[in-house]
Amino acid sequence: MSPIGKIKRGEFPRTFVPKKADLGDWAQIEPLFVRLLEEEPKTAKDLEAWLLKGSELGACIDEEGSIRYVKMTCHTDDPEAEKAYLHFIQEIAPKCQPYGDKLNRKFINHPQSKALAKGKYFVFDRNTRKAVEMYRDENIPLFVELAKLGQQYQKTVGAMTVQFKGKERTLQQMSVYLEKNDRALREKAWTLITNRRLQDKETLENYFDEMLKLRRKVAANAGYKNFRDFTFDAMMRFEYAPKDCEKFHDAVEKLIVPAVRKIQRKRKKTMKIDSLRPWDVVVDPLGRPPLKPFEKSEQLSKGCRKIFAAVGPELGKRFQAMIDNELLDLDSRKGKAPGGYQMTLQEARVPFIFMNAVGVDGDVWTLLHEGGHAFHTYEFRREPLVDYRGSPMEFAEVASMSMELLGMPYINEFYSEEDAKRAATQHLEGIVGLLPWIATIDAFQHWLYLNPDHTREERRKFWLSLMDRFGGIVDWTGFEEQRAYGWHRQLHIFLHPLYYIEYGIAQLGALQVWLRAKKDRRAAIKDYLKALSLGASTTLPKLFEAAGIRFDFSRDTIEPLAEAVLQEMGATRSKVKCARGA
Repeated sequence: MSPIGKIKRGEFPRTFVPKKADLGDWAQIEPLFVRLLEEEPKTAKDLEAWLLKGSELGACIDEEGSIRYVKMTCHTDDPEAEKAYLHFIQEIAPKCQPYGDKLNRKFINHPQSKALAKGKYFVFDRNTRKAVEMYRDENIPLFVELAKLGQQYQKTVGAMTVQFKGKERTLQQMSVYLEKNDRALREKAWTLITNRRLQDKETLENYFDEMLKLRRKVAANAGYKNFRDFTFDAMMRFEYAPKDCEKFHDAVEKLIVPAVRKIQRKRKKTMKIDSLRPWDVVVDPLGRPPLKPFEKSEQLSKGCRKIFAAVGPELGKRFQAMIDNELLDLDSRKGKAPGGYQMTLQEARVPFIFMNAVGVDGDVWTLLHEGGHAFHTYEFRREPLVDYRGSPMEFAEVASMSMELLGMPYINEFYSEEDAKRAATQHLEGIVGLLPWIATIDAFQHWLYLNPDHTREERRKFWLSLMDRFGGIVDWTGFEEQRAYGWHRQLHIFLHPLYYIEYGIAQLGALQVWLRAKKDRRAAIKDYLKALSLGASTTLPKLFEAAGIRFDFSRDTIEPLAEAVLQEMGATRSKVKCARGA
């Protein structure tokens, strides 16, 4: 398949993989694995050179899969894109895995591997040994089936549209109406969105039930009692355990949920309404017009480029290069998968950003977020070992969430001074509100995999109990079914099981970066970029330490950070009121 955008290929030339090799053709890939297995490195230096050959092959194959995934998610209704992606996940990726395991075993059994592990390769050695311990041939077809189900989920959700005001609109495009001051209009839009999701309720439930069954088999095959514990090891979570997640849930319940409910009570009072309904939570409570940061995605990318340049001139240049090389797909449209992501193209070592922009304030923060991921890619791109061109997700999300906060002082690229302060306040309020949602999704997933024999009704009831535990004061009367199936809109539950606590850990890290920047912006940004450049070459606590922050998500960290955010929100609100009064 042709590459995305205009990718320059000369900077990191291939030395092992033939330049014209088709990485979608197994007949051309397999001989390269065989060559690696037949090589016999003698010295530690030879072993390192051998690893880099395997790294190059891995990067090339990874990029082929990434490109096909991007094309499929950009056009879930394109049969050719779907066919190409399914070919890769059915015919290429599964055949690579046994060879990957053999290469891993060859490394850990090599007499020089321990010598390498004492230095730069400690994390690589640790992760490789864990991967070998968990690998099972019988899980390969199960992962293929899970990937196929994930593609069908994306196709189903990507096809969701409604008719509104004489036009067919995606659910993302409908979100702009939830910010309108006309309450009846908001209710109509919200009802259309949620009812459309409910139309595919049974389909989504079927997808998840099948995923649950397959994941349970995966865990059992690897000798685990449940999929949760399997996933903690598979995701290389060496520095924390499920009990730490539970402590996070408890701290959020005690410290953050009361703050969210207080904010919502204030919203209800300000809006002078009897009850806060689901369509009342994002509209401006003072009745001001919705924030309108841009009309077209070109304005979004241009404005964010200026913000990035203000954070650091080099960041602005890098983002401009992404624009010039067409490494962005920003607009929402029918047939496009939901959500947003940054994908690293590992051979070219450049980022690609995917999102669903519709012209709302949230789009600005989303692009700042994904931009943080993209700059992470640029910072570690010169690392020769592909395994280190990335980072644990708990820190990868620090890269993105910190960029939102580092870019916040320059949000007036899109707004007047008053609206910029309003946007900043809304964003901070969103951070406070996000933490209970993270706790909800994480606690839900722990329960799902610790209780795999649950019925759909039991699942529904447990979800509702979490909504009671972590939710606000919103009145769902008459919309109980929408509330009971609200988890269907969280794609991570379907596509990336047990991947969500990372956002909570990272948000606390990002808030620490932000507080450092308020005291010494230059030093905070310097350390932030330094930590990004380390990729995955060191442990999670050391990555946080390099950024000048600490790896901790207990009450001791949450409490002072929550106080700082609430204090900043209060100060910003006062400034906005003064500006309006003036």
